[in-house]
Amino acid sequence: MPRSHFRLPRISWRDLAITMGPYIVLVAIAFWVTWRFVRPAPPDTIVLTAGSEGSIFQATAERYRKILAREGVTLRILPSEGSLQNLKRLADPHSNVDAGFVQGGLGDLADATKVVSLGSVFYAPVVVFYRAPRPIALLSGLRGKSIAIGREGSGTRVVAEALLKANGVEGKPPTTWVDLEGRDAADALVRGSVDAAILTGDSAAAANMVALVHTRGIRLFDFVQGDAYVRRFSYLSKIVLPPGSLDLGANEPAKPLTIVAPTVELLARPDLHPALSDLLIEAAREVHGRANLLQKAGEFPAPLEHEYKLSDDALRYYQSGKGFAYRHLPFWLASLVDRTVILLLPIAVVLLPGLKIVPWLYRWRVRERIFGRYAELMALERAAFDESTPEERSKLLRRLDEIEERVIRLKLPAWFADELYVLRQHINFVRNRIR
Repeated sequence: MPRSHFRLPRISWRDLAITMGPYIVLVAIAFWVTWRFVRPAPPDTIVLTAGSEGSIFQATAERYRKILAREGVTLRILPSEGSLQNLKRLADPHSNVDAGFVQGGLGDLADATKVVSLGSVFYAPVVVFYRAPRPIALLSGLRGKSIAIGREGSGTRVVAEALLKANGVEGKPPTTWVDLEGRDAADALVRGSVDAAILTGDSAAAANMVALVHTRGIRLFDFVQGDAYVRRFSYLSKIVLPPGSLDLGANEPAKPLTIVAPTVELLARPDLHPALSDLLIEAAREVHGRANLLQKAGEFPAPLEHEYKLSDDALRYYQSGKGFAYRHLPFWLASLVDRTVILLLPIAVVLLPGLKIVPWLYRWRVRERIFGRYAELMALERAAFDESTPEERSKLLRRLDEIEERVIRLKLPAWFADELYVLRQHINFVRNRIR
């Protein structure tokens, strides 16, 4: 037999390709599916819509900017006219905005389904100052007076209108609604140009409230129906100011006084990267976590759902905090590790089990080419018992020679040579039986 007819290579590449091919395709599909569902690396810039120059929204955003800079993330702050414009920007898919501050009570003025909440971050108290010789027990007592309720389209205006209309106070004679807010509304009240002013946000800061309660003839409205307001308006919270909380020396207020307050929420687009969501909540915790006149330490940020759905990433953060990598590594490195771990899932699920299964399949396929000849041998041996003429036995021997030639021409790995020679011994055994 020529040497070229009997070669024992180390590997049967054909069998290996047939065995490994489907497995390689399966691994490739697993990696592709995983890659499709792995979020890209978080961007290094967040665009946040805040407020006007000097507003509390703007000042808060500046504090966020410094905190995020420590993690290598740039916070770009967009000035705005306030909560309503922030909400409209976030709900607009064409605006380049990632997050923003929005005061509660505005959910009906834009598509709230296009934004998610990262949590409530602080109170925006609603305070009502008025001129009257005697205290007014109900907001309906402002009927027939001139009331500064904020400029058209502002968050102050939206909340003020809702509260007044709930008390039957409409903006028509004899009642007058005046388009003033903030410092202008407070000054008009001090001058006597208006009878009452509804203030929220910056203009309702403690310093401004103290200044107004010390002004002769001006009173601070006590929301004695605070519980009813909270039940009626889901975005409101009830806050009780204890005696002396505004001025200890003058004991202002002289008795517990109730005000109501919507919360300011940190809203974001639903597609905000989870790592950036965690960073914003971390910044909110550092900025808003301390106690002040209106809140307890650790009260904010809080996973409160009012008008907007709490994002899944924010809920996960409030329940379990940041991931292990983000707690112990720099932000950029944690992001890389986080994505790498996810990409390793196909290795754990598909690749590692395959390293055991594929060699077994390869050996089975090679052995099948050897053991498959035994069925032919057994058939020839059974036929030999039935055939008795020399011509018929010669025909069986020629078929046996053909089987042996095919066996010799098999290109099998060298480590299957013993099984191959055992097969040839069995071929000789059958040949002798036939002879």
